Amino acid sequence: MPVNSFEDYPMSWKPDRARLSPPLYASIASLLEQDITSGLLPPNTLLPPQRELADFLDLNLSTVTRAYKVCELKGLIYASVGKGTFVSPNINLPNVVENHSQLSPVIEMGVIKPFYNTNSIVLETISALTKKNGAEALLEYSHPLGTPYQKQNAQKWLAGSGVKADMDHILIASGAQNALTVALVSLFKPGDKIATDMFTHPNFISLANMLNIQLVPIAGDTSGMLPDALEAACTSHKLAGVYLMPCFSNPTNITMPALRREELARIINTRSLTVIEDEVYAFLAPPDCVPFFQLAPDHTVYICSTSKSVCAGLRVAFMACAPRFRTPLISGIYNINLKTSSLNTEVIAELIHNGTAQLIVQQKTELARIRNQLCDEILGNGDIQPKQRGAGFFRWLPLPGTQNGLLFEKLAQAAGVHLFSSDRFAVGETSGQSFVRLAISSPEDHHELEKGLRIVQSLLQHPGSLPEEPDFIV
Repeated sequence: MPVNSFEDYPMSWKPDRARLSPPLYASIASLLEQDITSGLLPPNTLLPPQRELADFLDLNLSTVTRAYKVCELKGLIYASVGKGTFVSPNINLPNVVENHSQLSPVIEMGVIKPFYNTNSIVLETISALTKKNGAEALLEYSHPLGTPYQKQNAQKWLAGSGVKADMDHILIASGAQNALTVALVSLFKPGDKIATDMFTHPNFISLANMLNIQLVPIAGDTSGMLPDALEAACTSHKLAGVYLMPCFSNPTNITMPALRREELARIINTRSLTVIEDEVYAFLAPPDCVPFFQLAPDHTVYICSTSKSVCAGLRVAFMACAPRFRTPLISGIYNINLKTSSLNTEVIAELIHNGTAQLIVQQKTELARIRNQLCDEILGNGDIQPKQRGAGFFRWLPLPGTQNGLLFEKLAQAAGVHLFSSDRFAVGETSGQSFVRLAISSPEDHHELEKGLRIVQSLLQHPGSLPEEPDFIV
């Protein structure tokens, strides 16, 4: 029996000792996972200290420590030095894509729709391509790594973002998420730790959790990840890699300036960190943005999806890799994909070759500029942080005072606007301030965007209508 009585002792989690079975650490971890995923333990709940829980269960401290570590690797909990262990903030939130279907008509500003009105141009190329002699070969298993023509145009597209790679080190994947999967499975192992921004892409968070890869949040400022914080994490966490979105980072909308890139690259090169450079929005960035693939060429896998820039439905991404990564990445592509659709890749290659892809980018860039201008006019550019060179597809809006992000998201939904709060993007502990991401590219037209922004503005201007504590779970 425990030395101390816990009958009336306040603990946030009291697992039933009778439900435990060998191995005990795995059983504790399983019970903790069940209570987190069921909602019994809400996000950001402070869990009992490991020693306290061990005393309560009358077990060795090492057993509880091991159980917590299992849940930490799954992304269910996170530890904050000097504060304790907490339930992860976004563990029970629906995936961004899963939340795309709405039960009632709303203005979409949650899911990022990359201006679908240019898809008609893509259809013209598809139609012409399927009428060419030999087009049926595009429906076969041939050329699993892509044809020379496809890779030549991939090389051309990458060069437009400053990526200088020979064709042997350019690979083709079925979209950015598939490329991320290939990179994680091929270059990392369960238990590895990867540094990320404190707010990052939720699909990357889910993928890392699925593969039992632990994400370590690194503090940042309006220029992106802080070099000193990354250096400290390398020592304290023995990092294996770092995940970066240097241009229009999702969700914070930050584009790293040159000096910050150089400072981080020095650490990456010194520490031999494996870099996953996710640059789905590089096509919107100023031309002077130098990719990490050039700053840390021996350590970087550069991922450039054409989903946001050209056509979302074709699901094609290009990967440029350091020579030492080529063999494991090819193995990963074979084992995960067998191959990427030849038809889809050929369409993208043809669009690049005939200049149509660049025309689509120009149209989307201009549409983004117009919509960002409207956003500034309605919400005031001083309220949007940070202000970037260039115009992105979304904005990162800080909520005033102590407004709760999930509550704001729910109220916006009720008012007719679908958006996402910062809780969905959080990795571990955040500063406490809440944000919302507004996908300004997603409304059907200028009028619908203006209506959605007016609704958001109204909610921001009447904080008194927001109760201090939410009475629902999203």
